[in-house]
Amino acid sequence: MKNEALLVINSGSSSVKFAAYDVGADPTFQRIASGKIEGIGGQPRLRVAGQDGSVLEDRAISLPADPARGQEDAFRQLFEWLGGHAAGRTLGAVGHRVVHGGEHFSRPVRITPDTLAQLERLTPLAPLHQPHNLSAIRAIAALLPDVPQVACFDTEFHASQAWVAQAYALPRHITEAGVKRYGFHGLSYEYIASVLPEHLGAAAEGRVVAAHLGNGASMCAMRGCKSVASTMGFTALDGLMMGTRCGSLDPGVVLYLMRALGMTAQAVEKLLYEQSGLLGVSGVSGDMRTVEASGTPEARQAVELYVHAIGQQLGSLAAALGGLETLVFTAGIGENSASIRQQVCHNAAWLGVALDEAANQATSSAARRISTAASRVAVWVMPTNEELMIARHTQGMLPRGARGA
Repeated sequence: MKNEALLVINSGSSSVKFAAYDVGADPTFQRIASGKIEGIGGQPRLRVAGQDGSVLEDRAISLPADPARGQEDAFRQLFEWLGGHAAGRTLGAVGHRVVHGGEHFSRPVRITPDTLAQLERLTPLAPLHQPHNLSAIRAIAALLPDVPQVACFDTEFHASQAWVAQAYALPRHITEAGVKRYGFHGLSYEYIASVLPEHLGAAAEGRVVAAHLGNGASMCAMRGCKSVASTMGFTALDGLMMGTRCGSLDPGVVLYLMRALGMTAQAVEKLLYEQSGLLGVSGVSGDMRTVEASGTPEARQAVELYVHAIGQQLGSLAAALGGLETLVFTAGIGENSASIRQQVCHNAAWLGVALDEAANQATSSAARRISTAASRVAVWVMPTNEELMIARHTQGMLPRGARGA
């Protein structure tokens, strides 16, 4: 039996999140360690936690100022640390979260020069994420050219949606060029769908809306544990108000900004992706914890608008399902903000939601129901685990002999 580890990477503009999993002949995907390299391009730091959450490493590291060289050197130092703490394991493969798979990548794929080139052409569809996802792949290929790498896509879970849920009312030739609703956060929703039967039993096959509320936020309607509709569309800018992204916006606003205010396409892109959302409305921060703690009138309005947007989208998704039987909160805000959950549930009373206030206020890292027994809609908090889904997909893409079988 091979003693191997899989590494999962989620790379951003200034940080790299990672998780290492043990893989044996009967893989249970036990997490060995997880952490992040943050401050790339500034004051970089390596933080690593063990399986039990204990701190294994927390120290400043030195990186070149050039972002490309800095990222490659960051991975070099990560591999050195992992090599020194691998307990005899070898690195079998690296799995990556890649935000956009476009029309042609609806399943995980082994990275080749050709697939990497195809994914690079999708960068305009996810400008905040795709370049950093792909630069991590290139950096690791330069360091470990013989280690297989696998791309897992945030769009793939939504490929099951009907045409009508994906299409825009645009001329056919534009639709055929790939302009459609793709949906995102698919790895998170795929994990939630995988654990629904464990918690809901037969009700997992029913009408479920999952709310992935984090710095990026979206919602997904599921039936039969498959995606029926989602709030994000052609890009990860659509739908809910987010930390720094505006969410749904009349496209006429973009035309006005460019024509009447003279803003360039680049300036509009920066405004909508990086300066709007909670940050833009509150003027305080894009972090919900900071906004909720602020207490300024603008911060209170930002929270009110955030909750209002969730309520609007919840109604739309319930209509797409023909009703609602289960509501699931997940991701950073969904799992940790009792206040946001309380406000969302209060506004959803018309759907039959009745919140158990004590259960909602309780703190737990486990999945739990927070609605009353009499509630017509079961409301749950379920921790997500995108990294585990990437590890499973990555292992599944390897040749059978490389999986210890």
